[in-house]
Amino acid sequence: MINPMDYPLLVFVLSFAALWVSSRLGVLIIEKRRPLEEDMRHDLGVVLTATLTLLGLIIGFTFSMAVSRYDQRKNLEEAEANAIGTEYVRADLMPAAEAAKVRALLREYTDQRILYYQTRDREQVKKIDARTMQLQNQLWSVVAGFAAEKRDPVSALVVAGMNDVLNSQGYTQAAWWNRIPIAAWILMAGIAICCNVLFGYGTHNLKAGGSLRLVLPIVFSTAFFLIADIDSPRGGVIRVGAQNLVALAESLKSP
Repeated sequence: MINPMDYPLLVFVLSFAALWVSSRLGVLIIEKRRPLEEDMRHDLGVVLTATLTLLGLIIGFTFSMAVSRYDQRKNLEEAEANAIGTEYVRADLMPAAEAAKVRALLREYTDQRILYYQTRDREQVKKIDARTMQLQNQLWSVVAGFAAEKRDPVSALVVAGMNDVLNSQGYTQAAWWNRIPIAAWILMAGIAICCNVLFGYGTHNLKAGGSLRLVLPIVFSTAFFLIADIDSPRGGVIRVGAQNLVALAESLKSP
């Protein structure tokens, strides 16, 4: 399913448009009423300040959620490269024929994992996932056959290493699916709209405040853009690279 938050630029455009319209809505409301009295304007200022403070806290917490998810994806990429590299070395414990087959499969498996991190095309991701599953089945078949013939601590070590390789891919996939909940986005959007309506409603000079009313939509939209960009594993500008896997692939290909 397509997640609209995978398009940070679209998030910026839509949020800016919605917030600017909200500010204009507040202006239209005040234009149809008599000017606010000083006491009423003071009360409105208190409500607006409280609402902006709440929105700032929610944006901060949501940004922290996005950064923690980004760090998790980055750490799991490193763990995945370490697991593959360790199992590649442990292949020396297997007979020559099985060891050569495992190494060849691991090299191709590493290339597939690199493509998984680098590609943005959803159809290509499906092909990569299918090929990754095939390689995992082949790798496990070779290791399981070796362990069935030779039940000792050495074979257990090889099996444990392959288990780490397979598990690391599952952990990575789960981390990429772990996104900021839509409910959090709806909450932020709702409070941001309220803030802009109140800001437009409390404008002193309707003609002179036109440029000033652009400040909040721009600031909030930029914050939403940054959160969506960091939270999106594949659609944003700020993405987790496969530098550890790339370095591993180069080392595996060297004689």
